[in-house]
Amino acid sequence: MAAGSLLALFDDIITILDDVSAMTKVAAKKTAGVLGDDLALNAEQVTGVRAERELPVVWAVAKGSFINKLILVPAALALSYFVPWVISPLLMLGGLFLCFEGFEKVMHKFLHSAEEVEAQKLQHRQALAETKENLIAREKDKIKGAIRTDFILSAEIIVIALGVVTENTDAFSTQALVVSLLALGITVIVYGLVGGIVKLDDLGLHLMQREGDSALRQIQRKIGLLLLKFAPILMRLLSILGTAAMFLVGGSILKHGIPHLHHLGEYIAEATDGINGILGVMTPILSDAVIGIIAGGLCVLVFTIVKKFLPNKA
Repeated sequence: MAAGSLLALFDDIITILDDVSAMTKVAAKKTAGVLGDDLALNAEQVTGVRAERELPVVWAVAKGSFINKLILVPAALALSYFVPWVISPLLMLGGLFLCFEGFEKVMHKFLHSAEEVEAQKLQHRQALAETKENLIAREKDKIKGAIRTDFILSAEIIVIALGVVTENTDAFSTQALVVSLLALGITVIVYGLVGGIVKLDDLGLHLMQREGDSALRQIQRKIGLLLLKFAPILMRLLSILGTAAMFLVGGSILKHGIPHLHHLGEYIAEATDGINGILGVMTPILSDAVIGIIAGGLCVLVFTIVKKFLPNKA
């Protein structure tokens, strides 16, 4: 009898772990847009920081991110348990914010001239030449700003993940486990990757400075040169992919949250799938992107109009 109860308990545990694993994968895919942007933004936060201070700054922001998760995860789970109806509106707001932020980033890119970009580079060079006291103050400001940004992005990730989990299960314990594991895993992965990305150029420089005429030393110097060239390209690529993913994820959230858009997307996907298989696969992705871009443009327009009527301080 006891053995049968124990086996039944093990079976229940394995079933729960399988559910947690499957839902964690789905939630991770849904949060890909925010993750890409989170990675690019946090890698950019060390701009103006001396090379020897890059990893300490990343670690300080990572600790702040863990604290953010400790606040946000229980708050989100409490909302899900006591007022579950609020998760869907929050999810829609998160999708709109993703679209808004993505469109704003695109507008920011195209509205800045080459002279402004050069001025930013000059400001970066001047920052590296500041006194020790000013550098410490600037570093603290960067850490505080990065933690604030992380709070917003973490909130989006948790709400999106919770929305996915609540669609698949009503078990609160499973919801809590999935969201907690995802929040912890994302923090470790993002800031681990950020630490690696910001040190790529230092690794490249170190390899380039290896002396000797042996074949190994020559290969190391070539690898170092490639890393030095690749580091800025990687940063730009992360920024582009992160912005594109924000439109895709935001548009997907809005499409699934608005029944008319959801049915229209299904109808178009079925129609194009009958014409061409590849087109049928691409259509849902393109429709998510179009919805995301349109929603982002409308949000920026509304924000710009409202901002004109508010006092400058507000």
